[in-house]
Amino acid sequence: MHNQPISILLADDDEDDRLIFKEAFDAVKMKTVVNTVNDGMELMEYLTDDRNTLPHILFLDLNMPRKTGMECLIEIKRNDNLKEIAIAIYSTSASEQDIEETFVKGANVYIKKPSDFTTLKNLLEEIIKMNWQYQTSGLNKDNFLLIR
Repeated sequence: MHNQPISILLADDDEDDRLIFKEAFDAVKMKTVVNTVNDGMELMEYLTDDRNTLPHILFLDLNMPRKTGMECLIEIKRNDNLKEIAIAIYSTSASEQDIEETFVKGANVYIKKPSDFTTLKNLLEEIIKMNWQYQTSGLNKDNFLLIR
């Protein structure tokens, strides 16, 4: 991931959240390519289309129409071609049930959407600097980074 841009994909149905997310990555002075999709159905179509490059990190909103983030998470982890994608849950929910369920289903990181731009920029920078080798090595709660 060091020489090439880091490929980021955001699945979020809120247009303002997608715009702010892209602006925050523009402010992070690292080589990234950020793509977005509007909901879970679009996400799964994107990920299973061979013409698209798989992201290094997928930021996944839980509450989306047509197909929820939880449904997508389950589908991704069951797919041999997709299951190694690092997944950061990116949600307004801070529900302990959501946090626990996404951990059990294989998410790597849980992030509560911050309310201000600077915090978002700092969180995204921290996320892309993580050593994902340790975050994708299996179900270990010590490795499940919870950012609120």
